[in-house]
Amino acid sequence: MQSNQQSVKFLNEDICYYTAGRGRCVVLLHGFLGSSKVWNNIIPQLSKSYKVIVIDLPGHGQSNCLGYAHSMELMADSVFSVLKKLRIKKCVMVGHSMGGYVALAFANKYLSYLQGLCLFHSSSYADSEEKKKDRNRAIKIVKRSPKTFIKPMIKNLFAKRNLSYLKSELQTATEIALATPPKGIIAALVGMRDRTSSEQLLQKLQIPIMMVIGKYDGVLLENTLFKQYETVANKHLLYLKYDGHFGMLENPNASANALRKFLHYCYKK
Repeated sequence: MQSNQQSVKFLNEDICYYTAGRGRCVVLLHGFLGSSKVWNNIIPQLSKSYKVIVIDLPGHGQSNCLGYAHSMELMADSVFSVLKKLRIKKCVMVGHSMGGYVALAFANKYLSYLQGLCLFHSSSYADSEEKKKDRNRAIKIVKRSPKTFIKPMIKNLFAKRNLSYLKSELQTATEIALATPPKGIIAALVGMRDRTSSEQLLQKLQIPIMMVIGKYDGVLLENTLFKQYETVANKHLLYLKYDGHFGMLENPNASANALRKFLHYCYKK
């Protein structure tokens, strides 16, 4: 799945990406402590009908760090550099967690490139003051011992009820996270901590918006996300009633089927 690695220079650093399939385009953005590999169970189904572009965001996967802080806007610009190289004029963008924050920043800057947007366990809200304090505490822990921070966090992204039979998926997610360099982790934490709200942007968007919500998401509470969902004009929903924050790993078939339907809707116009 990752054998066709390509890269583009952005601010003199390599941003790596992978492609599969042909046709109209869907871009998959991973979340914090992730990489393009988290989508491996989804890509085969989507690439049957679409050109799939999966990107390692700065400081994650095979992409280099760009500095102490990776703002959502900076990461959105790195995504745009990939689309520019590939001469992509229209795409549907799917962003998981932090990748959703990046997708919203992309929408704010490059809306004409978007045929649709999926917030995959993600939100338009900025960090609360308490969450900002959590980010600062996390930065201190990562500086001392990244493993101490990474392992319990990744485990918390899965619904507890799923851990007993998703041991391989948990191991995969943990290995991906442990491969993330401390500089990349800290730069992302700073960027997420300092990001601004995208609530007004999300409410104004007229393009199709899909939200993926997990009932047992320990990061983004379902009630909060459903309130956000109701503010969207052209809204679509995948509700994973048995899963947490990692739908593409916990329930890849339901995730892929819903994304295929959403892509068909976005491109049928």
